[in-house]
Amino acid sequence: MESHQKMYNIGYALSGGFIKGFAHLGVIQSLLEHNVKPDIIAGVSAGALAGVFYADGNEPYRVLDYFSGHKFQDLTKLVIPKVGLFELGEFIDFLKTNLKAQKIEDLKIPLIITATDLDHGKSVHFTKGSIAERVAASCCMPVMFTPVRINNTHYVDGGLFMNLPVSVLRNQCEKVVAVNVSPLVAEKYKMNIVSIAMRSYHFMFRANTFPERENCDLLIEPYNLNGYSNSELEKAEEIFEQGYDTANAILDQLTEEKGKVWR
Repeated sequence: MESHQKMYNIGYALSGGFIKGFAHLGVIQSLLEHNVKPDIIAGVSAGALAGVFYADGNEPYRVLDYFSGHKFQDLTKLVIPKVGLFELGEFIDFLKTNLKAQKIEDLKIPLIITATDLDHGKSVHFTKGSIAERVAASCCMPVMFTPVRINNTHYVDGGLFMNLPVSVLRNQCEKVVAVNVSPLVAEKYKMNIVSIAMRSYHFMFRANTFPERENCDLLIEPYNLNGYSNSELEKAEEIFEQGYDTANAILDQLTEEKGKVWR
């Protein structure tokens, strides 16, 4: 069978990982400095958030400026829990205020945002429509957040079915770079409802990344991120640096040993 030319040369697949998403920006900074530039990006949850700011035309290290001075409490609203502990209305407003493009199709780089359709139990990959609601839907960790409603359908975190969206890009890209900021680490945890729910989700999310990790051409996994609490927005710069340093080490070593970064 003859091989068909793929639509894009390089795609980035960016995993979920909540606060650890700032490491995506550090990894992207390093990839760009190594001349591995994306023609398309697929992101889940925190990966969709990092991806959208880059696709909107920002240098990765400048994205930190949008979040500096913000606290977790500024971006979410605590509600009496019926369907979730927090609402993402403030987060949606934050995105609308800080993104130049308001629709996915108006971004400088094509972006695919993965969320979970909670009503029909399936993965959904958004390529058009209003960005803010769709990024919020992709980030919407169940229990923690009220599901995001788009066109009468409720959506939650894309990580439930696919926390590392390599297969979303595989058929369209010659090369796929997978950045997984939620590698498997069984750290200590607190005995409270949110902590237990989050830990359970993280195990599910990590389980569905294993086949995706095998399917990429370059895998970057910052392993030094497990000490951060999800509400520590003020650690963004430190988390960015961790991603940047990890990616530099991996890319430099591959270049030295193989003369190329690809598998």
